[in-house]
Amino acid sequence: MLPILLEMRPTLNLLTTFSPTVQGSIFQTLNHDWHQDFVVMVEDRLPKVAVVLVFLFILWRVALFFVHRMQKLAIRQVGNSQRAAQLRTMATIVRATSLSALGFLGFLQVLNLLNIDYKPLLASAGILGVGIGLGAQSLFKDIINGIFILVEDQYNVGEVVKVASLTGTVEDLTLRLTRLRDGDGTLYVIPNSQIATVSNLSRDYSVASLPIAVDASANPDEVIALLGEIAAGLRADVAFKDVIVADPSVLGVDKIDGRSIIYPINIRVRPNQKDGVLRELRRRVVLTFEKRGIPLGSDSSMLIMQAAKDPTAPPSQQPLVGS
Repeated sequence: MLPILLEMRPTLNLLTTFSPTVQGSIFQTLNHDWHQDFVVMVEDRLPKVAVVLVFLFILWRVALFFVHRMQKLAIRQVGNSQRAAQLRTMATIVRATSLSALGFLGFLQVLNLLNIDYKPLLASAGILGVGIGLGAQSLFKDIINGIFILVEDQYNVGEVVKVASLTGTVEDLTLRLTRLRDGDGTLYVIPNSQIATVSNLSRDYSVASLPIAVDASANPDEVIALLGEIAAGLRADVAFKDVIVADPSVLGVDKIDGRSIIYPINIRVRPNQKDGVLRELRRRVVLTFEKRGIPLGSDSSMLIMQAAKDPTAPPSQQPLVGS
């Protein structure tokens, strides 16, 4: 019996140590420490963090003020579309960068409120960042390429560009990616590292080019003069006077395709304004050629054969046109 009691002595001592009285004393000590920490947090840290968060909120409102200011200035730039696009792009960059920087500072202040030392966390994040950087090189390429896009002013928000074999209007531009919206409404999200060549279709001006196919029976000199009159009348129109920025040019006979002669017309217009000009130009060409009796060109794959008409025969017995 004695050996058994000797073996149970450590257990008896442990039970004696954690008696109800001792346990109550430990809980009281923990409760007092927590109460002290809570009081210190409310009286010391919480006011400081509140002041910092209010200061960050004021900075955010200031950033939004400048963003809205730049957006309003972009709307007022009626005659300078490039300047308007630059202002919209800078507004987008300022908004995104301010939100990221102020959000990170607010996160650090919350850690300070919870009495969490963020210095080791930042050091660990730096070490972890080295490892992540080895496997996420494309992210750094996106940011670096985005910086060069902004510094070199390759394109801006609102411009029509062709990048990564995609064409559309730039809806959003950040340091990491570019968002394009095409004519069908499809939104493309393109990482900046994938952009190797940029084709800006709306920088400074656009060229509205329209090739007119006319039948070979028409006199080329008369056709060129008539097309010049049509294009000049279009520019003199009040609706297109501010859209067309240079005198139209008829380049002459550009191509012979069977019985069709191609006469191209080039008109320099303001950025993103060529579609309306081309529609009106086509309408005027059709009406004028119909009035003057000048036949338009036909498809070279069809062979048109016309027989002489018999004036005495009824319409139903007139010779047919074959192909």
